Amino acid sequence: MIVLGSNSEVAQAFVEKVLSEGEKFSTIYLLTSNVETTEKFAKHIEVKYLQHSQIISLDLMKEIDYSQLENISSNLLFCATGYLGKGTEEGLYDNRNTQRIVEINYSKLILVLNYFAQKMQSKRGGTIIALSSVAGDRGRQSNFIYGSAKAAFTAYLSGLRNYLFQYKVHVLTIKPGFMATKMTEGLPLNPKLTATPKQAANSIYKAYKSKKNTAYVLPIWWLIMTIIKNIPEFIFKKMKL
Repeated sequence: MIVLGSNSEVAQAFVEKVLSEGEKFSTIYLLTSNVETTEKFAKHIEVKYLQHSQIISLDLMKEIDYSQLENISSNLLFCATGYLGKGTEEGLYDNRNTQRIVEINYSKLILVLNYFAQKMQSKRGGTIIALSSVAGDRGRQSNFIYGSAKAAFTAYLSGLRNYLFQYKVHVLTIKPGFMATKMTEGLPLNPKLTATPKQAANSIYKAYKSKKNTAYVLPIWWLIMTIIKNIPEFIFKKMKL
């Protein structure tokens, strides 16, 4: 199993869910920009599940060394890489913030996904599970830089799913709504619309086993985003969302 963004609470919860269901892997490759923090999780799954893992340093804001990825191969890839960055009020004209959001959530990330997708294509099999966001369903004034990157990522995953179908590789797009994680710490989130990492992991695992193409972590978000997407533009542009 390959995990991109393995310092993510959702990624770690999903790994534990998969292992608790009895699935075993010769190695779980934990790709992360924070090796020290990921080491704690690697020790945890080794002790609790007797699962061997290997940590690989991968920082999307630096040049990617693909030579360290050459010997990595798996039938399951889980991608939780993401960066929220500053909201519109603080970050719209902050070019460094914009660059970081776009590169981590899309432009640099898809290069790595393409690398592993090609390996699965050659083997003619595998599953890619990737976390996008409901923010990509429609641009909203509060965080549309982040939303635009996620919209691009969602479109990429849709095309990748279409392309890899003939090679028996399945791509599952996950659209979390509000998540109680480090990335959203301090934000005023509605608890009824917010999922814990464990809830997310259970939902994602169910979608994975059902071979769904796209899944919202909490079903209520499908309804919310369907309404938002269908608001006429002449009304929507006046709203504060």
